[in-house]
Amino acid sequence: QVQLVESGGGLVQAGGSLRLSCAASGRIFSRYDMGWFRQVPGKAREFVAAISWRGPYRYYGDSVKGRFTISRDNAKNTVYLQMNSLKPEDTAVYYCAAKVQAGEWSATWRYDYWGQGTQVTVSS
Repeated sequence: QVQLVESGGGLVQAGGSLRLSCAASGRIFSRYDMGWFRQVPGKAREFVAAISWRGPYRYYGDSVKGRFTISRDNAKNTVYLQMNSLKPEDTAVYYCAAKVQAGEWSATWRYDYWGQGTQVTVSS
């Protein structure tokens, strides 16, 4: 079992930056692929970024490429999402997720564990 707790959300002006953190419980965090998703009311959960436990390899959604960076610190059981050049359309609840199986980085159904989410609001 893995428990995930996100933090770092908040209110920021357009063009600003935030760094989200996701702290994971469990001894084998280093063997999980980790992802970030986001969701606004009435819309499906959207893939933001993922990082593999091997490599690591990084994957990004088209809407955040060049602005967001995902990283992980296995010693701290934590994955991060550095968000720069934020836009109002980045406003959403951001969720951290973990999966065991490789591949299918952007598929929500592939992820085994989810955090409760943290709100990010970008004002114009």
